[in-house]
Amino acid sequence: MTEIILCENDQVEWAIKHFRRQVQRSGILQDLRRKRFYVKPSKAKRMKAKAAARRRRRPHRRGRQAARS
Repeated sequence: MTEIILCENDQVEWAIKHFRRQVQRSGILQDLRRKRFYVKPSKAKRMKAKAAARRRRRPHRRGRQAARS
């Protein structure tokens, strides 16, 4: 659970900004979006495989771009 502890002299804008940052880092919103709809196990397996393939390609692509520059 994301929690922000404020003192009496803390500004509300700062607290909201800090809270949003913590929520984003913890992945709560991303998890909520992912679980919004039911995904069949076979579809989830395919999506997971596609994500893994994207992750494997990404560093390779970066290395190739660095070599060109």
